[in-house]
Amino acid sequence: MSAETENKPVVATGEEEKKAEQPAVATAAASAEAVVAAADKAAGDATAAATAAATGGDADKKTGEEKPAGENATGEGGDGATSSDATAAAPAKKEKEVKPTVHKANFEKDVVYLYQFTRTPMLPSISPFCLKVETWLRLAGLKYENIDHKLKLRSKKGQLPFVEVNGEEIADSTIIMQELAQRYEKDLDAALSQEQRNIAHAMISMLENHLVWVVLSWRSKNTEQMLKGYKINLQHALGSRLPNALLNFFFKFQFSRKGAKKVKAQGLGVHKPEEVEEFGRKDLKVLSELLADKPFFFGDEPTTLDCVAFSVLAQIHFILDEVKYGLKEFMQENCPNLVGHVSRIKERCFPDWEDICTKLDLNAHIPKPEPETKENKEGADTEKTAEQDKNESEKELEKDNSNEKSEKKEETEKVVEENKEKEEAAAK
Repeated sequence: MSAETENKPVVATGEEEKKAEQPAVATAAASAEAVVAAADKAAGDATAAATAAATGGDADKKTGEEKPAGENATGEGGDGATSSDATAAAPAKKEKEVKPTVHKANFEKDVVYLYQFTRTPMLPSISPFCLKVETWLRLAGLKYENIDHKLKLRSKKGQLPFVEVNGEEIADSTIIMQELAQRYEKDLDAALSQEQRNIAHAMISMLENHLVWVVLSWRSKNTEQMLKGYKINLQHALGSRLPNALLNFFFKFQFSRKGAKKVKAQGLGVHKPEEVEEFGRKDLKVLSELLADKPFFFGDEPTTLDCVAFSVLAQIHFILDEVKYGLKEFMQENCPNLVGHVSRIKERCFPDWEDICTKLDLNAHIPKPEPETKENKEGADTEKTAEQDKNESEKELEKDNSNEKSEKKEETEKVVEENKEKEEAAAK
């Protein structure tokens, strides 16, 4: 029957045409769905990353609490285990204990490995929390290295940034700074009085729990302006091969929805945009009055508050001028001392700022091996040529000496021969 059908003239009815088209349509639909799913996932990662960048919180990738290696899910000793059984099993359990794994297995002792967001052409990080940690590391003078993970990794708390030091993970920007300051005796606030510490705590709370959300509110309502203002390239940030147009489309949709949801849950989202911006202006005014005409908030040297303030204010200040942002204009016109503060921290902590933003280099602070310059090569060639000339001259000199000796020998032999002939002639 099938052969008979195949040999019939191709005069397909409407139903047969529909059946014939179904596999092709299904294949095309599957391919389209695969591309959309990939773009949606990539944009979802970027959305989670950008939301976490602004809030420092959950990146929508919480891994859950992991059990330490070798621990029984039912608890120590297991069900029905006697004390003697537990004692007998103790040595075996001790042998099974394994140190927690880290992403950087071949780590160098006391080097801080920082996991954060990729660079942008406008500032080192669009996350105030990542920028805070990197600024602090530079002020503290600790040796660190950024790990390029293309936004694929999170801490066990589901956050960025996190660091690894000597095979140990430390998560949350505040805890990272506290732990490293204690471990390596790098307390930037050591010279502050208790009153100054209290003021710093209040200001940091205002910055991280209020002003940061004002910025996120603007970003979630102006996703296209955000991408343009920071010149974000999602292809580079995610290491994706999908077209930027597709990534941007899904990013705008997801980030706008998820960002707005988080801002609303925080409380700011119920207000009008102009009301939220007014909240931000008041925060900036408070910071400006505290700073006054001092180079840093508590005198001539930067403290933790300066790190936090810089990391948040940079998100407002380093936006493309073509993108209109009310808080940036307000800060420039009414808080010029805050603009000066941002510039001072930038110059002090990021002398490689141009390399970071131009080359998007995560580790511009680490010296690179110098390439062999043309001058050095020419110098080496000249030295080599001079040595060759010297060797050739010595060879020629040896050759001349050898020729001279040969000529003298020949002359001596000739004289001896002539004398011999004269003696023979005289004898005759």
